[in-house]
Amino acid sequence: MPYGKVYLIGAGPGAQDLITMRGARLLAQADVVLYDALVTEEMLQLCPQAEKISVGKRAGQRSTAQGVINQQLVDCAARYGVVVRLKGGDPMLFGRADEELTALEQHGIEVEVVPGITTAVAAAAAAQQPLTKRGIARSVAFFTSSTAPGHPEELTIPSTDTLVQYMGGREAIATANNLLSQGRAPDTPVVVIENVSRPDQRIERITLAELAHGLPTAHGPVLVMLGKAMAPRPLQKR
Repeated sequence: MPYGKVYLIGAGPGAQDLITMRGARLLAQADVVLYDALVTEEMLQLCPQAEKISVGKRAGQRSTAQGVINQQLVDCAARYGVVVRLKGGDPMLFGRADEELTALEQHGIEVEVVPGITTAVAAAAAAQQPLTKRGIARSVAFFTSSTAPGHPEELTIPSTDTLVQYMGGREAIATANNLLSQGRAPDTPVVVIENVSRPDQRIERITLAELAHGLPTAHGPVLVMLGKAMAPRPLQKR
């Protein structure tokens, strides 16, 4: 059976003009777009000609099973010439790309990955807070506590100068207590960003001790950045 080509495209953190030029060009050529819950309506305006299929996956909410998404990609490749799988951030970082690539490869379907700006980098830019800083932070780790079905929910935190937790809102208390038990100072600076790059973006600067009391209920994706490099720069207000 002849198949079309599938593109796994990173939409970036949310703002329409933060997608790559290649990603935007391919969206304009797409016959069908299967998009995540984190993809904004503004982003979908770049592909008015395409059939649009929501395959949203959000932590803690009812969502499309990954196996169903994999089959949808294969089915779409059998019907269309240009298939786009549009993912928030970058497909290769917490984007379930491995499962989707494997499913497509098993059917001999040609696939190309188009990178996107991952949320951590966009968050650092929004807060004007570099993730690395000479003499203070020379290592960075991105992590999440989300696990695959059937795997225990356990929080393993890397040991690096700067930590960035994706989908960190629900796990704020566990993260903070884990770090405090490991010996991190209670006054370790923390930057919490909700809805990075979007009009309703919200930035909050707190300490690790304050994080241990939890975060207010968020209405969008939350990213938590921790470490000495997150201390307010001299010209910034806390």
